[in-house]
Amino acid sequence: MTPHAAHNRTEPARTETPSPRVVVIGAGIAGILAAIKLRERGIAFTVLEKAASLGGTWRDNTYPGVACDDPAHLYSYSFEPNPGWTHRFASGADILAYYRGVAEKHGITHHIRYHAHVTGLRWLGDRWRIDLDDGASIDTDAVISAVGRLHHPRTPDIPGLASFAGPAFHSAEWRHDTPTADRRIGIVGTGSSATQITAALAPAARQLVLFQRTPQWVLTVPNQPVPTWLRWALAHVPCAGRAYYRHLSRATAKATRVLTSGDRTAYNRRAQASLDAVADPALKRQLTPDYAPGCKRMVNSPAFYRTVQRRNVTVVTSPLDRVSSTGITTTDGRHHPLDVLVLATGFQAHAFLRPLSLTGADGVTLDELWREGYTTYRTVALPCMPNFFMLNGPYTPASSGSVVPILEIDVGYVMQCLDRIRADRIALAPRLDVSIDWVERVRDRARRTVWGTGGCHSWYLDRHGVPVNNPSTRAEFAQELATPRWQDYDITPLESPNQTRKPPAAPHVPAET
Repeated sequence: MTPHAAHNRTEPARTETPSPRVVVIGAGIAGILAAIKLRERGIAFTVLEKAASLGGTWRDNTYPGVACDDPAHLYSYSFEPNPGWTHRFASGADILAYYRGVAEKHGITHHIRYHAHVTGLRWLGDRWRIDLDDGASIDTDAVISAVGRLHHPRTPDIPGLASFAGPAFHSAEWRHDTPTADRRIGIVGTGSSATQITAALAPAARQLVLFQRTPQWVLTVPNQPVPTWLRWALAHVPCAGRAYYRHLSRATAKATRVLTSGDRTAYNRRAQASLDAVADPALKRQLTPDYAPGCKRMVNSPAFYRTVQRRNVTVVTSPLDRVSSTGITTTDGRHHPLDVLVLATGFQAHAFLRPLSLTGADGVTLDELWREGYTTYRTVALPCMPNFFMLNGPYTPASSGSVVPILEIDVGYVMQCLDRIRADRIALAPRLDVSIDWVERVRDRARRTVWGTGGCHSWYLDRHGVPVNNPSTRAEFAQELATPRWQDYDITPLESPNQTRKPPAAPHVPAET
């Protein structure tokens, strides 16, 4: 693949704002982390956030039962441990409170510009111009994209959906003014969100109908409270916190490593044992996947299999035909009366940077670069896109449990690149040939994992059926990104040292209220 294009366009009149040295796009977990590390280095920066507050996926997903299925103590920054986690798996509200607290503590909120919806970025030869949807633009020396993957809800195209008379909404757009007690509730989907919502709403619902297209493997994992003595030790004994973090990291690495290598027999037995808790043979058949455990992202739930056996819960496997004002009709001709309809149908996980318009050196666009696949370098950089970095990009390791330690590795690498950019006043872009070679090596390994051989169709796969996950362990990934390989980059001097452009101070933005 050799992307090429020349674009001559008339520049529209825009309102210019002062130029921070680095712009971070997104104020979720990744963006907050990047901002903290930029501030520690004394680098001027601004965070652009399209919403009215920070928090990313934990701000958006507030449905009943929302929680993280990674251990809470690993879903924290390593430099900001939280001894106050009360349970093994934290609720969405507790996670959001934690990250907001960390942002406040590190003085990040004053650097966030809310309601700043980025529409496009253009490389101008020595800097990036970022266009916002209000017509304003910002020039910056470097960009860190922390836009995340799970923020574009995927809404199914069901005939008649708009005709439903009751509340109908995506799980990421929960309407908290909607009563659910003693109601007939329909849930479309069986992923992590659907299982959590089902367990939360079923006890008080008059009836809950779960519309399942593909059954999921669900591990029954109890959400155990953190013992009081352990919480005390984590709060008062520094070495206890470090030791517990290492213990959880090793245990998680061992549990998830089987997804990419080794014998999965014990893992498969554990998944089957969870499913065996379903007593009714017919229901069990409905819930039994026809692919290997781990092929799709595993769902952890302490109560799902118990919940679907309730008398007021029905699992429907017939495809959806249409929605009417009163409910859903399936292709077998049955009509399911509903008062509330929840679409727990996931996100456009393959969007990555899109729908951003990204135009780099020599007019090369992101669409051209990714026409044949996700060409990237070590997940954090893109050829033809100088001084542009992304967090949690394509081919991020997905078998290491919590994404937070992976993000810390990403950010540590990006900071080293920014140090070189600042010191030498250069533009860095990974070489195209090196990037293609790196991607092919990762894809070749990923094909041989359960993601590629397990017999399922999942959001782990690209349009060619190849996983966009990196099978590297956390330790392997940390070693790979420990130090930049400058020979892998095209390095372009921008100005001589005595001509270095000193950017104005970043605009002051009021703190979040």
